[in-house]
Amino acid sequence: MTIPLRCVIVIPVYNHGGKIREVVEKTIRFGLPVIVVDDGSTDSTPQVLTSLSGIRVLRHKENQGKGASLLTGFAEAMKIADWAVTIDADGQHNPEDILSLLKTIPEGQRLMVIGRRIGMGHGNIPWTSRWGRGFSNFWVWASCGRWLSDSQSGFRIYPLPEALHLGTRTRRYQFEVEILVRAIWGEIPIIETPVTPLYDPVGERVSHFRPWLDFWRNTRTFSRLIATRIFIPSRRRK
Repeated sequence: MTIPLRCVIVIPVYNHGGKIREVVEKTIRFGLPVIVVDDGSTDSTPQVLTSLSGIRVLRHKENQGKGASLLTGFAEAMKIADWAVTIDADGQHNPEDILSLLKTIPEGQRLMVIGRRIGMGHGNIPWTSRWGRGFSNFWVWASCGRWLSDSQSGFRIYPLPEALHLGTRTRRYQFEVEILVRAIWGEIPIIETPVTPLYDPVGERVSHFRPWLDFWRNTRTFSRLIATRIFIPSRRRK
């Protein structure tokens, strides 16, 4: 298999000890460098990662958030690559889709790719994921004027070092929507390509989504982004 770009796979993980081995083992088959960022896990995740070979493990002493983990991974990836492929640690992404995501990038262009999840009406898909995607899509549009089909997908390709220099402020889940808005403000193209999620049956999937707290954090983030769009000229936002 030929990988068309110089890239690294970045996997942020927090308390997914039951899944991270499977995710890593499926991912390293591609022969790409793999960086796993353990965001202060308190379950078996550190022990599982220690037992795995062929990966670079970075650790936060305390939980800082998914965005902070991604930025840590990007900074390390930039030492050896021009692109970072991100995959969630809960097993919902199929690593077999990595190549199709990479092939969507036109030669010589710097852009972001979102793996747009299809089949979200499946019975195993939590209602919070379906509702959250619609909520997020609308507010991303309100923040930047661009409609995206799956602004919450964590299966992405980021250009490096651009992703590190967009001025994102959030460091938790909201990072993944803020970086899209700021990329659009900065005129970095974004494309979406279909991927099929692999959700476990209800009750078996580990999720750290906290409806009320995360709703509040999302509201605060989008309010700030919309206010920025309204009051700060586009040339300064870039």
